This record gives sequence, C-alpha cells and structure tokens, in this order.
Amino acid sequence: MDKSVSGGRLNGVVAPPCSKSYAQRALAVALLAQGRSVLRNMDFCNDTQSAIRCIEALGAKVTREFEHTFIVDGGIKPQVDTLCVGESGLSARLFTPIASLCSTPIVINGQGTLLYRPMDMMIQPLRALGVSVRDGGGRLPIEVCGPMQGGEIDVDGSVSSQFVTGLLLALPLAQNDTVINVKGAVSKPYLDMTIDTAARFGVAIEHNDYEQFYIAGNQRYQATDYAIEGDWSAAAMLLVAGAVAGSVTVKNISTLSKQADVAVCDALVRAGAELISEAKSVTAVNRPLQAFEFDATNCPDLFPALATLAAAAEGESVIVGTRRLEHKESNRAEAIRTQFGRLGIDVDLSSDNVMKIRGGKIVGGVEVDGCSDHRMAMTLAVAGLNAEKPVVIHGVECVAKSYPDFFKDIEMLRDE
Repeated sequence: MDKSVSGGRLNGVVAPPCSKSYAQRALAVALLAQGRSVLRNMDFCNDTQSAIRCIEALGAKVTREFEHTFIVDGGIKPQVDTLCVGESGLSARLFTPIASLCSTPIVINGQGTLLYRPMDMMIQPLRALGVSVRDGGGRLPIEVCGPMQGGEIDVDGSVSSQFVTGLLLALPLAQNDTVINVKGAVSKPYLDMTIDTAARFGVAIEHNDYEQFYIAGNQRYQATDYAIEGDWSAAAMLLVAGAVAGSVTVKNISTLSKQADVAVCDALVRAGAELISEAKSVTAVNRPLQAFEFDATNCPDLFPALATLAAAAEGESVIVGTRRLEHKESNRAEAIRTQFGRLGIDVDLSSDNVMKIRGGKIVGGVEVDGCSDHRMAMTLAVAGLNAEKPVVIHGVECVAKSYPDFFKDIEMLRDE
C-alpha cells in the first residue's frame, strides 16, 4: 500500500501504543505463571498478536476482556508442535528458550524478513542446557525438545539481547540453577526491562554488570495485574515529529522508563529542540535545530527517527552504532542512506560503525520505499512533513508491526 505525505505543521496531544517489548515479555511471563494475570494497556499490533498466538499454542488461555485489557490463564502445556512468530525477532528468540522447557519437540518458525535474520547464537547454549536442537543453518525454522536443565553456559550477546531475554525468563523454571556468561552484551536497557518484568511477577534475576547472570532454578512466577507502559520507540518518532514540524505532546510515557529509546530525549536536547517533561507526558517543540552527536549502540531502534532529526538540523550530525542495524527488518543503515538520498539528504556510511547525516532541504515530489520496515516507513513520513511537495511512500502497511494507527495519528496532529 502507498501513502502520500504532504508537508505541514503539527500541533496536539497523542498517546502512543503500549511498549511491544514490555507487552511480549509480560505475555511470556503470564504464560509461565500459574493462575490468572491481568494485562492492561495492551495494544494489538502484529508483534503482540504473534506473542499471543505463541502463548496460546503453549497452553495459556487468553481472553480479551476490554479493548486494551487481556486476561491470561497461565500454565505451559503445549497444544501444537509448531510456533509461528510472524516477523517478530523478539518472539523468535524469546519463545525458543520457553519452548525448550517442554519435553515434546516444538518447531519455531517465522515469516518474511525474519527468515533471513541470524538465530545461530541460540543453538550451542541451548544444547549445553540439555536441549535437543535441530536448526536450519543458523536461521528459522528451529526445532527444540527439552526440558532445559540449567547449568553454566556462554552466550554471544553482540548481535542482540533478545535471546538472553528468553533465557532469563525461561530458566527460573529449570530444575537447576544457571549461570549465563554473556560476551559483548548490547542493548542493556532491554535486559533491564526483562529483569523488571520478571520481578513484577515475583522472580529475582541477578547479574554482574550484564556480563554474568545468576538464575536460581525451581522458582515460580506469580500471576499479577500489570499495566503496560507506553512505547518509547513510537514516542520517539512522535517527539521527533514535534521537534521538526511543530509541537507534539506524547502522553502515557515517563522519562524514568527503563526502555532504551527514552534516550531520544538526550538527542532532542542536543539538537536544540525544546523538551518539556512532566509526570506522565513529554512535549517536543520545534526550534532552530543544529547538528548533534549521539551514540545509539544501546538503542538501535532510534536510528530512523534520529535520521529525520539530523536531516532537519543545520550541519553534519554523527550517530554511532551502525553495526547494530544490519539484521533488523531491513539493513537499516543502507535503507536510511538510500531512502534519505532520494529525499535529497546526504548520508555517509564510509566510517566504520558511524553514520554521518548532513541536514538540508527535503526534496518533495519523489517516491521512497518503506523497505518492509515499520520504523523506516514511519520516519520517512515524518521527514516528508518538511517537504514542499508530497512524498509518496511505498509499502506503508508494515507499520502494523508496531504502530497500526501511526498515519491516522499523524493526520490527527496536523495543525490546519
């Protein structure tokens, strides 16, 4: 599906969807908990739907009580022999260890670009934990048959923290204690989110500077009533929209969040935007923007939004952490370079692990591609707000992965 985005100013208040990262973690733990959990402020994006399908397949009963409230009756008891995680990388790496708690073979499979994303970091650690694993050359589909026993393992955390998250949430139910030695842990804020979610359901996870994790076996998750906070990844895109094209207040978020993408606030301030933080909302207001430097190694999902911020700033911005972008829904570094180039913005990737973006005038009357990547489609739309002629974005249906109402919300914010 194509979408034409016209230039214009924004002004208003909007609530982002819930954090899909927290939602998927909460759904997984609600499966593992005995009893009935209530999950509030839940949105029905594609990734959340994938997690719901997975926990139902593994034995949970999920009831939608109200539009944003779900009841989960937990207890892991596989109903099928295959989990389909859609295009959700987190669900793939989260539910593979959870499925490994079961003594029956279970195949984890996906769709679309997820089939090309690396999963090899899971194979040897699972085998070391006593799991029988059959893999497709380091990619999905993967078949596992447990139960996981616990023990001491080494895990490569340099590509993604998602598999570590899966282990951390599954291993408290293993028979033995576990020590996980993590090499090159990235996206540490996401690991904090995992530990926080486990704690909310009554399970303790200890670590030594994210290099070694200690998980006691034979623990039990306690069913709970949990309100999921707003998504800072979506909020980041909306706040950048305010910073480059008017004034946007994002509600139901807090700068005290453990989510990695709260770091966008630092980038906005460095770029010269006016930022107003209150207890449950943050407002970004357009001011003359200047080039900034920012390290996005631990928050790689911010790169597309930061590219739009840099494109609107005077001078050359420097963003570190491009090594984290190769194995996303697209190769985001190349996608940003190519698509922003069509908008007339120079993106330099010649330096290792660094993206340099020179701000300038957005060229309108052009066509760009969402690259089957929800964050790329959204950031191209925000960039198009500063174009003199409409920008046509191909493949915008991909925003349903995380923020189905994104374009509706942008239109609602327009200051006509």
